[in-house]
Parts: sequence; structure tokens; C-alpha cells
Amino acid sequence: MADINVAQGDRLVRDVKKATANSNLHFIHCDVTEWKSQVSLFREAAKLSPHGGIDTVVANAGIAAAKRTFEEPNDIDLADPPPPDMSILDVNLKGVVYTSYLALWYLPRNPGSSPADPSCVPAQVTRDRHLILMGSLASLMPIPGSALYGTSKHAVAGLYRNLRASSFMQGIRVNLICPYFVETPLLTAPARALLAGGVLCNEEDVVEAATRFAANPGIVGRAVSVGPRLKVKQDVKGEWHLVEGEDPGAEQRAIWEIYLHDLEDADVFQRRCLAMINRVTELRGWAGWAQDMVTALVYGIRSLWR
Repeated sequence: MADINVAQGDRLVRDVKKATANSNLHFIHCDVTEWKSQVSLFREAAKLSPHGGIDTVVANAGIAAAKRTFEEPNDIDLADPPPPDMSILDVNLKGVVYTSYLALWYLPRNPGSSPADPSCVPAQVTRDRHLILMGSLASLMPIPGSALYGTSKHAVAGLYRNLRASSFMQGIRVNLICPYFVETPLLTAPARALLAGGVLCNEEDVVEAATRFAANPGIVGRAVSVGPRLKVKQDVKGEWHLVEGEDPGAEQRAIWEIYLHDLEDADVFQRRCLAMINRVTELRGWAGWAQDMVTALVYGIRSLWR
């Protein structure tokens, strides 16, 4: 694991190492916006690896803006107006491009690995060549008030589409995860208030999607969206519908394939998925909104004390 926050990153790795008794867990400081820092990260990761190589790279670094600074520019009337804050693009786009570029160099050189093959027998694959890109709901549709964040995540989706069509030349498999709004510190108190009454995505489901990708070398060039857990049922045509009452044939689902390589299918998925999420919001009603507003207020107060 690598991050710019040394204290929290080191603490997390130590906690996981203690819980899993896995000695092959390490934390490395890295500023993803700095090329040399990422080069040092990959070199150290390969050095620390038990087999001297890298199986999977997860381009996960990301930040969001706390204020609508891009949509509401200030001081443009000055003689020397200040430029917009580009830190979101630096982390979410430039950092991901750096990570992906280094992955394309290191993964084919993973000792004992073989080219990615969707028809492989997973149990017979010992070494992998795998890049996971972390997109967002904002990779698929606009998020009002988050122009630069949406721009960066649309770019990640574009990077996935292009690498999906070419990375097989190096035997690398590329997959994409696009989470909905997740219960993490990235979701600020104002954002929580705006989403009050709705439903959020669980961290565990994002981890489940990434774990499934990493564990099965036969998953090649796939993109999934991770949303709220919904009770749904599939009809005879293969379409999913929200179940509002008791139904023995219903199931809980949070991970959905979005066929992002096909623009038409991806658009159909967006409309159907949002329709189900909006219906859940309607069912929660004002009681759900009030509960979420209290939660957002408490989160904001706790943030001030940290």
C-alpha cells in the first residue's frame, strides 16, 4: 500500500498485518502526482515482493473538492487572476496515468507470469499481470458541482476503454470499478447533507468487487459499478427490477456489470440503475432524509474536532 499520508497508511498496514498474520504487507510513502515518487514505489514493491515481481496494480488514489471552486470562479476581474485549483486533476488523472504507465512496464516482467487469457483455468495460474482502475459513478454521468472530479473520472473511463483494446499485446488484463457514493472521508458533511434521504454504497462491496477481479485471472476487460445493496429480481428477459415487498425469488445485489466498452449498453445500464436508486429514495421518504441529515451534522461536528 502506498499513500501520501504516512501516519494513517502505516497504521492501517500494521492493523491489517496484525489481523491477518501476513508478514508480506508493507506501507510505502508515495505522492502519486510526482513521477519519481511513483518510480520509487514500484521499484520498492518489486523488491519487497516474495517472488520479485508485481501481480496486480490498483490505481486507487483520488481526492474531491470540498467547495464548488471551479463552477463559481472568483477574482477573475483582477489584473492577474489566479488559475483554478488543478489538484484534483493532478491526483485523479495524472497520478492514475503515471501508475498505469508504470504498471504497463512492470507487469509483463513479473517472473513466472503468463499472458492474460479469459479462457484460462484460474487454479492453474500462479503469477498475474493485472491492472485495476478505480473509476466512479462520475465516470458514467455528470455530478453537479463536481466538474473537475467528473472530468478526471471520465478520463479514467477513457483510459480503461483504450487499454482494454490494447493491453492484451503485453498480456495484461485491465478491469475497472465504478463505485457509487461510498461511506468514506471523501464524502464531506455538505455532500452527505445533499445525499440525505438516499442510499449509499458499502465499502465492503467495493472490496468484494476488487477481490473478485484480483482472484480470478479469467476476468479480462470487465467494468462493474458498485452501488447500494438493492433487493432485486430478474425477469425472463434478463432485466432486473426492484422488489419492494417480500419475494422468495429476490436477491440482494450491489455489484453490476456496466459493459462500459459499449456506449449504448452503458447508457441503458445508467438509466435503469438510477431509476431503482431513485425508487429506494422515495420509499425511505422524509424519515430517511431526517435520519441522514442528523448523521451528516454529527459527521461535520466530529470532523471539526479532528
